Amino acid sequence: MNKAILVTGGAGYIGSHTAKALAEHGFLPIVYDNLSTGHPWAVQWGPLVQGDIRNTQDVVKAIQKYRCEAVIHFAAVALVGESVQDPAKYYDNNVVGTVSLLDAMRQSGLSRIIVSSSCATYGEPVQTPMSEDHPQKPVSPYGRSKLMMEEILRDYDAAYGIKHVVLRYFNVAGADLDGKVGEAHDPETHLVPSAVLAALGAAKELAVFGLDFPTPDGTALRDYTHVVDIADAHVKALMWLDSESASFNLGSGTSFSVLDVIRAVEHRSRKELPYQIKPRRVGDPTALTAAIDKAKKHLGWTPRHSDLMTMIETAWQWHSR
Repeated sequence: MNKAILVTGGAGYIGSHTAKALAEHGFLPIVYDNLSTGHPWAVQWGPLVQGDIRNTQDVVKAIQKYRCEAVIHFAAVALVGESVQDPAKYYDNNVVGTVSLLDAMRQSGLSRIIVSSSCATYGEPVQTPMSEDHPQKPVSPYGRSKLMMEEILRDYDAAYGIKHVVLRYFNVAGADLDGKVGEAHDPETHLVPSAVLAALGAAKELAVFGLDFPTPDGTALRDYTHVVDIADAHVKALMWLDSESASFNLGSGTSFSVLDVIRAVEHRSRKELPYQIKPRRVGDPTALTAAIDKAKKHLGWTPRHSDLMTMIETAWQWHSR
């Protein structure tokens, strides 16, 4: 019988790709999702349990029913701007929800969890590329909620022996190579799908926030990783995690500017994209690049699909459908 893994938020973008990767490696993903932002059609490789992680006993029932052996935790809200306007939502979902999930694990005797975190925990870069020991000084409630999750995990490890791997993403893009799942947010705030949708005529004019950054073309630099590579890292982390907790950056180790991405989408679509220059957003760093040596060394992970054109092409194929 396949080993069951509880995947909270598994009906979402990264969660659904990870569920597929788990199934391909012989695991049974048990998706636990309240469907507030996830999609039932994205659950294709195992059962869907509809529920909220803040209902501890419902999580316990799901773990016990399917005899789950570990947890991969994606269930969170993740819009930086919204977190500034409504921090209560972020601390409730991301912090209270994580405590509830960990308590369900304690009650069920589970001791391994892989957690979705973010480079937003670092805040303004002191140096780039950013390694895992970069100071963590988040500048938004979203980033602070993720840092609080990490600190709670360390306390639960020390007190209760729950071992964790924290995976800090930079920017995630692209879609499943087979076209089974892809990105579907409402509203869509990510650059690659927004640019692709604009090129397909399915979205309005693009906004470029800031043309006055100290970069070659004046726009911010970001590190993008293909979602399939991100999913692969979660499976590798699950197989690595045994007696030691750790944190790893997930990125490509290279950065592209906002205009680089727009020009690449223009190249793919053979049309010029209209975009509007808007003021910089508060807290937007000039450049974010991940140092990924630690994940390569310990997890044996290397991003294999994270060149810019592969990310854009798979997103293009997904959104074209």
